[in-house]
Amino acid sequence: MANSMKTAIFESARHMAVEEAPKPTVEQPDDAIIRVVRACVCGSDLWPFRGINQTEEHSENSGHEAIGIVEQVGDAITSVKPGDFVIAPFTHGCGRCRACRAGFDGSCMAHPDNFSMGAQGQYIRFQHAQWALVKVPGRPEDYSEGMLKSLLTLSDVMATGYHAAHTAQVKPGDAVIVLGDGAVGLCAIIAAKMMGAKRIISTSRHDDRRALAQEFGATDNVAERGEEGVAKLLEISDGGADAVLECVGTDASFQEAMSVARPGALIGRVGLPHGQQISGEGTFYQNVGVYGGPASVTTYDKSVLLDAVLNADINPGRVFTAEFRLDDIQAAYEAMDERKTIKSYLILD
Repeated sequence: MANSMKTAIFESARHMAVEEAPKPTVEQPDDAIIRVVRACVCGSDLWPFRGINQTEEHSENSGHEAIGIVEQVGDAITSVKPGDFVIAPFTHGCGRCRACRAGFDGSCMAHPDNFSMGAQGQYIRFQHAQWALVKVPGRPEDYSEGMLKSLLTLSDVMATGYHAAHTAQVKPGDAVIVLGDGAVGLCAIIAAKMMGAKRIISTSRHDDRRALAQEFGATDNVAERGEEGVAKLLEISDGGADAVLECVGTDASFQEAMSVARPGALIGRVGLPHGQQISGEGTFYQNVGVYGGPASVTTYDKSVLLDAVLNADINPGRVFTAEFRLDDIQAAYEAMDERKTIKSYLILD
């Protein structure tokens, strides 16, 4: 049994399961094997769960967010050692290519296999670990559950929300509109506040998310959609936002982003598009710029976000509103799918 582990698998649309699988081993010199302590379900994991993405039945789970303990490392790894407590970013940048050096490790030029899979399990093989892993001082037992939750957001959603605000170049005094009230949108509100935005307009139709948006720094909320919603957003932002953070990934959300940006504004786009044609012609006459993509997780964690969490300047772990064990993975997905929780948190022993 020592060479096997429990891991979630995508059984078929609307069905997750937990199975025994071989424990991963070091395959390349820059691999690290991590014993997962905490993981979670991402909004993007729901696409295959809902049967929208073509995902092979009985396949690896799409989970990509984890914190844990390094158990084994390849010969090329000098940055971490067995026993270290680490954040495992969903991106695996090299830290040396032109993209990584420019702060865009989410688009690393050296690693076509830049993204995690299979993190909803007891162990993961983390590729390209030398630069990408983020060390956390001490051990998991040194931290409260609330702090562990915030550290886990640094594997994806807090860094992704920060990427939206960073690529939209949010500045002190700005009026910012955040489209999307999932974990990423809520974290984008935190980021906009960190960057000094004066007015932050959330767009939630759900009381729990609206309340958390306000706690994180939103000054206003517009629940209306369509033309009515656009009109209200334009009114509150005095004719359009200085920055729009698009955290949904649908064509409708992108069209709304273009409609509520003032001339010369930037849209920070981090919502993952799923098989939709997103048209950008509307940006031309408004001089609106579109920026964004996969987040620079390691860059932001090492430069800003880890210290902000450890110093309790931000508390993004509040996006986890329900806790589950790995054996309850089906319930964890269902709770998010049915909007009974903002984000499902997985406790692994």
